[in-house]
Amino acid sequence: MKYQKRQKAIILLADGTIFHGKAVGNKQGTSFGEVCFNTGMTGYQEIFTDPSYYGQLMVATNAHIGNYGTKADEIESDSIKIAGLIVKNFSYDYSRVGADDSLENFLDKNNLLAISDVDTRALVSYIRDHGAMNAVISTEIDKIDELKKQLAEVPNMEGLELASKVSTKEPYYFGDENATYKVAALDIGIKKNILRNIASRDVYIKVFPYNAKFEDLEAFKPDGYFLSNGPGDPEPLVEAQAVAKEIIKRDLPLFGICLGHQVIALANGVSTYKMHNGHRGINHPVKNMITGKGEITSQNHGFAVNREEAESHPDLEITHVHLNDNTVAGLAMKSKNVFSVQYHPEASPGPHDSSYLFDQFVENIKK
Repeated sequence: MKYQKRQKAIILLADGTIFHGKAVGNKQGTSFGEVCFNTGMTGYQEIFTDPSYYGQLMVATNAHIGNYGTKADEIESDSIKIAGLIVKNFSYDYSRVGADDSLENFLDKNNLLAISDVDTRALVSYIRDHGAMNAVISTEIDKIDELKKQLAEVPNMEGLELASKVSTKEPYYFGDENATYKVAALDIGIKKNILRNIASRDVYIKVFPYNAKFEDLEAFKPDGYFLSNGPGDPEPLVEAQAVAKEIIKRDLPLFGICLGHQVIALANGVSTYKMHNGHRGINHPVKNMITGKGEITSQNHGFAVNREEAESHPDLEITHVHLNDNTVAGLAMKSKNVFSVQYHPEASPGPHDSSYLFDQFVENIKK
């Protein structure tokens, strides 16, 4: 194990609070974003490449990050999407059968600033009390006043449209073109494993950019429609909401995950709001209100659907509830072939409790 001589670094929160650490690897500089935390014990590579995390500084609550290296196929998009990484202990050496590189090299290749030796327990506790907020991580520790000025100009996540930053620029196909069913997917930050899960159920998928019109999707002559996960505030996504409204009006099969779930709620006139902290982890308990069964789920969202408005909506049914705070975790329309969830059934970080949702989508298509 080689000795690592590393640059001092800081985390400066929007309220002026400072935490200290050291830079990981050779990368130095400054990175801005909304600071949030993920409670997952594993899956860091999938987290870093998840488009839903675009523009966020990720605090890993697990004490050791990097110990099992990286693997080329354990990614959810074509590049790292987080704005920066904050950890307690960074493992420069790794050990795992099948790993093909170190996390240090993976971060360097993606030009990502990461800092370690941070008291992440104290930082997470502070965020839990004061809420997710904008922050900056930097090795420019002698420029605090300048960093504060720059941080004050960073836009808040509330009201921020980010789907356009991560969506595909051009439509593309996924799966077997000879599959029985076809699905048109609106990419507002889609994860690769969602596409794998849908395609594995005898489905051929055409993925469309975030600003595609319903007519674009309809031209594919799909049997069903899908609205993906993604980053940012759902309210500015008026084009995606228009697509959802048209699908709903025509009573076509529609499934939404996370940001797609929120877009479906907005298309029904139900508002969303920014959460104090959000849900980010792989062990979130959800109750299926239809079956009465519990599910251990993977979640990643900072916005949620207004529960009171959903409950009073004449054509919406709350199908799933988050057991930690009773937030809406799933919706279905009573008179339409439409349903959605506020978590990631494709993630399967151990339990496969929620994989039935993809089966349900295909069953809805068959009907």
